[in-house]
Amino acid sequence: MTIIYEVDLAIDADIAEAHARWLDAHVREMLGFAGFLEAEILDRREPPAGSGWVARCVRYRLADHAALDAYLRDHAPRMRAEGVARFGEQVRASRRILAVAARY
Repeated sequence: MTIIYEVDLAIDADIAEAHARWLDAHVREMLGFAGFLEAEILDRREPPAGSGWVARCVRYRLADHAALDAYLRDHAPRMRAEGVARFGEQVRASRRILAVAARY
């Protein structure tokens, strides 16, 4: 069953360009992990991020839940820590996991 792993980001507008450059490399590294099939970076329109913030969503498509479990166990702590170390409180992230029920 295909899994969608989404990371919603609120990015301080002052660092949005630097974060976008970093995020590009970060997503490319994620796609190197077993079971990560594709990713897209989306500019979020609703709800708005608020004054002084940029809202983005990174959506990863994974082969199955085992691939997500392996990522969360083996790679997520380091990958998340890299972003926090670089951007601190200037980036806020929330995550959700979805299973594809049907595709048309």
